[in-house]
Order: sequence, then C-alpha cells, then structure tokens
Amino acid sequence: MDRLLIEGGVPLAGEISISGAKNAALPLLCAALLTREPLTLTNVPDLNDIATMLKLLAQMGVQVTREKVGAGETAQMSVTLDASGLDNPVAPYELVKTMRASVLVLGPLTARCGEARVSLPGGCAIGARPVDQHIKGLAAMGAETGVEHGYVHARAPKLKGTRLFTDMVTVTGTENLMMAACLAEGETVIENAAREPEVVDLANCLVAMGANISGAGSDVIRIRGVERMHGATHRIMPDRIETGTYLCAAAATGGAVRLTHTSGSYLDAVIDKLLDAGCEIALERDAIRLKAPPRLKAVSIRTAPYPAFPTDMQAQFMAINAVAEGTAVMRETIFENRFMHAVELIRLGADIKIDGNTAFVKGVEKLEGATVMATDLRASASLVIAGLAAHGETLVERIYHLDRGYEHMEQKLAALGARVKRVK
Repeated sequence: MDRLLIEGGVPLAGEISISGAKNAALPLLCAALLTREPLTLTNVPDLNDIATMLKLLAQMGVQVTREKVGAGETAQMSVTLDASGLDNPVAPYELVKTMRASVLVLGPLTARCGEARVSLPGGCAIGARPVDQHIKGLAAMGAETGVEHGYVHARAPKLKGTRLFTDMVTVTGTENLMMAACLAEGETVIENAAREPEVVDLANCLVAMGANISGAGSDVIRIRGVERMHGATHRIMPDRIETGTYLCAAAATGGAVRLTHTSGSYLDAVIDKLLDAGCEIALERDAIRLKAPPRLKAVSIRTAPYPAFPTDMQAQFMAINAVAEGTAVMRETIFENRFMHAVELIRLGADIKIDGNTAFVKGVEKLEGATVMATDLRASASLVIAGLAAHGETLVERIYHLDRGYEHMEQKLAALGARVKRVK
C-alpha cells in the first residue's frame, strides 16, 4: 500500500495545471448509456474512480477507447464511449462498493433499457443517504422499483414525465433523475434540484446530445423527453475542489502560486474565505493567482449546498485554520462523520475540539511532522496540506483515497517545490 512522505516547511511557489473535474466526469461517463452513438469526453482526469467507472461501463457492453492528448504535465485524456452494444444493465457489488457514484448508472439504464439492477453502495443504509431519493424519483416516473438481495431493481417499459420534489438537495440524485428524464415521455420538472456547476456541465453535455433541458444551475430544472439522443463531443469542466485544495496548500505554506486551466467563477465562497484569511488573489480568464501572508487569520465556515461553502473543502480549511492566528468555528451540515481528519491533525499538533457537527480550531504557531492515516478523499488532502506546513517529516498512510480524486498529486506538488515522494 502506497504512502506519501512529506518534508514540510517549504512555501509552495510556481505554476501547475488543474485537471478535469472528477465530480463532473463520473455522471458524464454515465450519460453515454443514453445513446447508441459515440460520446467523446475530453479533459478526463486520470483517477482511480474514473478507471472504476470505465470498468463498470465496459462490463455492461460499452466499448471504451482512451487516448492521451498532448505531452508532459499538461497532457489530457480523451475517452470515447460507444454504448451501441449495451447488453448487461447490471452494476455488480464488486465494482459499486468502491465508489458510491456508481449509482449514477441507474437512471440512464432504466430510461434506455427499460430495466436496471444496481448494487447498493457498500455500507449504505437506504434511508440514511440520498440513494432513496433516486429510487423515489424513478418510481414517480412510473418505474417499478425495489431492493432485492442488496440490489436496486428498476423496471419501466417507458418512463413518464412528472413533477419531482427531492426531500433533500442531492447532487447525484438530481443528475440521475435528469438523465432518466431525457428519454421519458413528456415533461419532467425537478424541484429542489442541486445547483452545483457539475450539474450544469452534465446538462450542457446532454443538450449537445439532443436533450431538451432548461433551468440547470437553478433549483428548478425542466426536461422535455425526446425519442432518441445522439453522440457528441464535450470538454469536462475544471475541478473546482482540486483548485481549492492547491490554493489552501499554498496558503498554509505561505506560498505564491498560479493555477492554470481553471476558473474562479465556481469558487466564490472558497475565494471569499481565503481573502478573509489574508491571502491576495487575482483572477484571470482561465487561471488563478494566490499569494499568502506571513501568517493566515482564522476563518469560520459553515458548509451548505452550492453556492454556499462546499463540504468538500471543509477538511482543507481545517488544515489551514490549524496554523492560522485565532480560533475558527467550523460547522459541517452536509455529512455526518466528516471530522475524522481532526484526530489525525491533532497528531501533528493541531488544537481542535469537536462538539457534534461543530469543530473549534485554535491555530498553533507550528505543526510537527508525524505519521497519520487518511480516512477519506478530502481528509487525505487536509493531511497533505498540514504535512506541507509542518516542521519535519510527515508520512500519510492509505493514500489510495487521494488517488481516487487527485490526479498525480505528488507530481504537481513537486512542481511547486514541495519535498514529497510516494513510498511503496
């Protein structure tokens, strides 16, 4: 199992390119299931979650062709998916258990094939997480749904357009139901829809494939079903969470960086907090510059659905608050158990107290290197940021979490001057 060895205390400086967005790429790959014609996606990030999704689609009968475009640090992956031979509308537990986003095949499979069998994600209680919103939505569109032997089974000769209201704002639920509605009969209205930029990116691709969608980016999305959809070529948006993570890494180390192939337009809440922390930020057409102050100021945050502060950036801000001046109050309102990184940050010398869904982070003068263990994707990023800011060596274990969502992270950090290496 790989680990990341970091010798901290070096301010990050220089320029790197941001990859395509993982959270946009996964539903976009599933969109290929809606048509018999090829869908080509460019700017696809080279990540373990992407590889898992491609493996899942291939076992359903989708022909997958990958091509590397360009060379060096700016090389990008292009993927063409041909689902004309789709013959196995099943997502088995062996693949789904490693990635919750696998449930995104449920909507398009039901719409295209009239049937889908998708394993429940590992460790998922049906009522506790938003998977039940996907099932409820398909049932409202006329599908027979049930859970049999750990699999969600949906059947519908033809889905019918209807009004859908989700009990909670769910990004994957919005995406799944939007894809299903593309081939449904009549109009579907999704109310309380997720407004994330990744939902808009998916909608733009679906429209390019012949779908009739309006309202993406608002909390009401209207989809008028079409008889068939066709192929298209679509470029995946930049990863706003990767962007925010490298901005936090530069801030925590007192560095100055320029991130290219990205945009500040998706990151208003994050940029506002970095400005509050004392950073200087300049937005360019497709790049962001950040210069950190000698010491950051603590910033309090409260996570909430887009366009508010993203839950996927909470852990990274806990790392920068750990070395900032003052005390920050951090409230997590989206996911339970998303403060597991706090215990590991304390191993590095952070002063953090947890009370339910609230963390109180009192900044310390310096962190000290130690061995820490990653518990999830964004927790991994927070530990890397803390290790970069700490004095001495930090060893981050279980970095397979990092490989799920950050493309070649150690290479990008090294390009910014970090002393970091992967240890087998």
